[in-house]
Amino acid sequence: METASEGLSSSAIRQHTAGADVRLTRTTLSLAVDDLAARDRGLARIVTRHGPPPLWARPTGFPTLVRIILEQQVSLTAARTLFRRVAEQLPGGMTPAAVVTTGAPGLRALGMTRQKARYVSTLGAYIQQGELALPRLSRLPDVDAAAYLERVPGIGPWTSSIYLLMALRRPDVWPPGDLALHKALARLRRLPELPTAERATLMARRWTPYRAVAARILWHGYLAERQ
Repeated sequence: METASEGLSSSAIRQHTAGADVRLTRTTLSLAVDDLAARDRGLARIVTRHGPPPLWARPTGFPTLVRIILEQQVSLTAARTLFRRVAEQLPGGMTPAAVVTTGAPGLRALGMTRQKARYVSTLGAYIQQGELALPRLSRLPDVDAAAYLERVPGIGPWTSSIYLLMALRRPDVWPPGDLALHKALARLRRLPELPTAERATLMARRWTPYRAVAARILWHGYLAERQ
């Protein structure tokens, strides 16, 4: 069931977008999709053609953040396969203690690249040593939550944004540098070339306070048209 804080109306999301602990639900996602479709014909065409996008919610916590790190610059399928293989072979599963004990060399032996093995083991150490407390993120506004995550080596704006967008389900987060979104934007606006991360971010401003919802619509259309 939705809690009172989860079951926000469309107007309530508008008023509290910059605050902490505002989460999209299926209900508020639907309201936001309707709002965006009413004011952007391009997004409306995607919704009409392919239907509303999924919520694509992920659980909060260490395993999800590790999986997002593994998704950096690779396909979601490849990252999911690697994550499952590594998690199955770690003692106790994908936990900070397990990756710290295994260490970067051990993670590499399980299939991670040198760089991502270092990122994941460092993330585990930050959490185990108390330098990063993921539950704290729910109390922070978007900008502060992203900055808090990005103190960890290997977590940049894209990774922090995807965590806020999918795990914390913040409504107004735009993941910079997302290639699929850039391709979807180029198609939506009939651009002669892919937009840069900076231009894509500027283009997305018109969808405030629902940039995370616009991203879902664009991803949904992109995936549907690829199939």
